Amino acid sequence: MDKRLLEILRCPVCKGELVYDKTAEELICRIDRLAYPIRDSMPVMLEEEARTLDAEEEVAAP
Repeated sequence: MDKRLLEILRCPVCKGELVYDKTAEELICRIDRLAYPIRDSMPVMLEEEARTLDAEEEVAAP
């Protein structure tokens, strides 16, 4: 994930910062606990495509 792109992208729900999870290939919003998938190197920034994080899932700091 390009760091410049990550600085620009925001959560479409709350407009908060996103954290890149390299192993899961997801962009994570810690506020809403949503994980947006990255498919074919492109982030899918649609709320209906995001998965809700389980309560047990750890969300890494940026």
